[in-house]
Amino acid sequence: MDKLTHIDSKGNPAMVDVSEKKVTARKAVAQSVVELGEEIMSQLRDGDIHTKKGPVFHTAIIAGTMGAKKTSELVPFCHPVGMDDCKIEIETKGTQAIVTCTAKVEAKTGIEMEAITGASVAAITIYDMCKAMSHDIEIVSTRLLEKTGGKKDFKHNS
Repeated sequence: MDKLTHIDSKGNPAMVDVSEKKVTARKAVAQSVVELGEEIMSQLRDGDIHTKKGPVFHTAIIAGTMGAKKTSELVPFCHPVGMDDCKIEIETKGTQAIVTCTAKVEAKTGIEMEAITGASVAAITIYDMCKAMSHDIEIVSTRLLEKTGGKKDFKHNS
């Protein structure tokens, strides 16, 4: 890479110009892993944890979707895109909640940041809703699992 993509010819921060790019179908999948521990996971019933604030995973799905839709308001040089679809899924494995966000769009620019934001906001919401039960919660990882469309595709090697 010869130059930074978000710096203009004068060295100032700038958005990438996507006006010449072609509209293509794009999809991104991101994942956040939340370590909840035995104490919180013992409250799991019917696929969700219920606290005084309400159903944790159902609330996280709504929050993650809202976060994905607002990504361009949060990330300075992220282009606003009209997402065609956003799905948040949460599964449990041992003492972990695994959040997966899949975002799709037909646009000139990618949707990776929306997927990452959706997974992240859902994970933060899980933390917020469970912290009254224990502060020993850790958001272990957030990563892009795959993206398709645009210049090149990506798939995480895991």
